[in-house]
Amino acid sequence: MRIVLAEDLFLLREGLVRLLEAHGFEIAAAVDNGPSLVKALVEERPDVALVDVRLPPTFTDEGLRAAIEARRQVPGLPVLVLSQYVEQLYARELLADGGGAVGYLLKDRVFDTAQFIDSVRRVAAGGSAMDPEVIAKLLSGTVRDEPLARLTPREREVLSLVAEGRSNAAIAQRLTVSEKVVTKHTSSVFAKLDLAQSDDDNRRVLAVLAYLNS
Repeated sequence: MRIVLAEDLFLLREGLVRLLEAHGFEIAAAVDNGPSLVKALVEERPDVALVDVRLPPTFTDEGLRAAIEARRQVPGLPVLVLSQYVEQLYARELLADGGGAVGYLLKDRVFDTAQFIDSVRRVAAGGSAMDPEVIAKLLSGTVRDEPLARLTPREREVLSLVAEGRSNAAIAQRLTVSEKVVTKHTSSVFAKLDLAQSDDDNRRVLAVLAYLNS
């Protein structure tokens, strides 16, 4: 699996390269600025892009904008964003095209190697990998609005776990309930949010996240 990595801090970039290579990934390119990232993504067309939000030359949202531009040129390009903070605007922009294969993790998650590698593989496979803190922030910012306000506290909890990309089995284990109970909650959530039923879990997750950010 080929990766293009964008991180301006040399030590972190090299650390990520070694970590990913140790888990069988091929680093197609490792860059430290926005323009180089766009070029690498369009030319290399990797299985997944691992992108820091803030890159030179602006150190604002250069990395994210480079990834979005690359996704315009290469539709469906998987992108996993790393950020030091929960930045709601960036999460909204990342999810805006509804194309799937996206993720947003805080950099601290890198230290949980198993979780981090799982997130990379999940996004590369077309799924989502949203940091729990990001989801909590999104939920807290929209919970007062209809129809999200119609959800019960338990349904909001289930929704946040669904949005992280967790399966019903994983949610059941986290909440110490049966899968049947989780299925009931998720069905209620999607009904209240007027989201069409689908067998494609990844697209359902993205639909929920896009709704929360609309």
